[in-house]
Amino acid sequence: MKAQSMEPNWLKWAKQLAALAQVGLTYSKITYDIERYGQIRDIAAEMMAQGFDMEKKSIMGLLEREQGYATPKVDVRGAAFRDGKILLVKEATDGGWTLPGGWADPNQSASEAVAREVFEESGFEVRVRKLAAVYDRNKHPHLPLAPFHVYKLFFLCEITGGTATESHETTGVDFFAPDNIPSLSVDRTLPFQIQRMFDHRREPSLPTDFD
Repeated sequence: MKAQSMEPNWLKWAKQLAALAQVGLTYSKITYDIERYGQIRDIAAEMMAQGFDMEKKSIMGLLEREQGYATPKVDVRGAAFRDGKILLVKEATDGGWTLPGGWADPNQSASEAVAREVFEESGFEVRVRKLAAVYDRNKHPHLPLAPFHVYKLFFLCEITGGTATESHETTGVDFFAPDNIPSLSVDRTLPFQIQRMFDHRREPSLPTDFD
């Protein structure tokens, strides 16, 4: 059974309105339509501002930076192991632990992006071995809620060099056994996702997970 959306309806509707407005503002050439799409984006910003308990101006700033056809953002995560333990980093922002990773950058493949993120956040060089999972963030209990639709790509990686090194984004780098996972940064990584990476490491023939 496929996972169902974990988002409240107000956020789902606001995202749909924001995406519709973004596409309309990108492609419409008719002044009347452009004005209406701007009004739709304004409504989406009001809904998000109330739902997130934020200023509308802050939400509008996020939406106005999005241009072109509206598509999900891509978050990449790397699962690397040593002596049967998984590599995690401690996030400076919330103090929770997570698989190293972050947003994919333009001009990099997904595997290049995750190798870069693992190195930047942990100090370890890796070779990417397998796409283990593609999860829709909306369908899993990540918190806090996000104003954009996100696909999360999880890769199995092999450590090839480097040493544990903290970054400006991380305050800890360590390896953990499956029965000793620390408190996680659930904005980024959930407990079941960690356990699935252990499953994929134990059984390399497992197919890629997806929603």
